[in-house]
Amino acid sequence: MNDRTRRVALVTGAANGIGWASAQRFAQEAYSVVIADMDADRARERAQALGAAHMGIGGDVAVEADVRALIGTCVERFGRLDVLVNNAGTGDQPHPTIEQNVDAFDRLLDIHVRGTFLACREAARVMLAQRSGAIVNLGSIAGLAGIPARNAYGAAKAGIVAMTRSLACEWAREGIRVNAVAPGYVATELVETLKRNGQMNLQAIERRTPMGRLAQPDEIARAISFLASDAASYITGTVLSVDGGWHAFGAAGD
Repeated sequence: MNDRTRRVALVTGAANGIGWASAQRFAQEAYSVVIADMDADRARERAQALGAAHMGIGGDVAVEADVRALIGTCVERFGRLDVLVNNAGTGDQPHPTIEQNVDAFDRLLDIHVRGTFLACREAARVMLAQRSGAIVNLGSIAGLAGIPARNAYGAAKAGIVAMTRSLACEWAREGIRVNAVAPGYVATELVETLKRNGQMNLQAIERRTPMGRLAQPDEIARAISFLASDAASYITGTVLSVDGGWHAFGAAGD
């Protein structure tokens, strides 16, 4: 297949973690993958590692011009866009609420909520013309339950869930499906860094998780791939928890 006949998946924040695992999985499923990331060099390196059918590009999803350029470059190269995965994100401030900085709060919402909105809007311009497409947004257990001090992150992920449902209903009859996954704690490079810095107690998290462990990035990527696939053709507006039972657990203690 040439570039114009392969399905195309665009994954934001795809240089590492869940995004990179998702990019790899879509490549395995014969998609041409656009790896978008703030780190343009890393994005291009990742695309090169996948092969000539793929592309890496830099950009900030919170910047409207960057998102427009990202979608435009994708369509110019491949002529289509079949899947958008809104994975780009950043972590919360590891401080009590009264010590949190409003600029950092605003920046997190810009990346997660504004970034997801912009990417969905620009991708939809292409998908509406095609009358086909699938969007998968990244929610979180933090957007479904209260986690102390995770104010911006929880609010952002809850907003993404609400936006997912709204967009799904708006575009359902236009051939576009919009869903979200809500991961629990995932064994990414960021989590490992937080552990080393003493900012995250992984043993406590594992005790609190019914399955007794963190997720691997590919386990989240598989759920994303499913929601984007034809196997999920009658699923839209849903939030799939991929959290090892975290959200279902209601007992006191571990």
